[in-house]
Amino acid sequence: MSLFSQLYQDISDNVIARAANIKLLICDVDGVFSDGRIYLGNNGEELKAFHTRDGYGIKALRNAGIEVAIITGRTSTIVQQRMTSLTVPYIYQGQENKIAAFTDIQSQLQLSPNQIAYIGDDLADWQVMQYCGLAVAVADAHPYLRVNAHYNTSLNGGFGAVRELCDLLLISQNKFMLFDGSST
Repeated sequence: MSLFSQLYQDISDNVIARAANIKLLICDVDGVFSDGRIYLGNNGEELKAFHTRDGYGIKALRNAGIEVAIITGRTSTIVQQRMTSLTVPYIYQGQENKIAAFTDIQSQLQLSPNQIAYIGDDLADWQVMQYCGLAVAVADAHPYLRVNAHYNTSLNGGFGAVRELCDLLLISQNKFMLFDGSST
């Protein structure tokens, strides 16, 4: 039994092989880093909750030399602040056409599709996921994504799904215990 299977769930050799090639993780935000709910205050302020374990996973990936990007349809100061605090260098907000952002990041980093993973929760994410070497749906994603993804997390979006994927990438690349920083 693999370490990943002990921590989360059984996983196929095909998914492990795909994860071993990944040099870039692209994440959606709402429904992936958060539970998908948007809280609006009386004065128009927007609030989101982020899981600290997801933050730790992102920092561990960056420490291991795996790049991280976000592509999200919404624009939010909160997202900019959180991703900046996690040292995410590629932050694409307000992207109704996520393919344009995907193509830009892929070109900048000179990566082939099999070197890119994407984690999403809804149909807008499929436009990019279908071109990635590792397409991942969070446990509570739209059924179409769950059926078509290479891997479905055992955890829901906003509740550690990003960390689960980070652990998969790190374990498959023998880099799991290399980071001992914080999730701030």
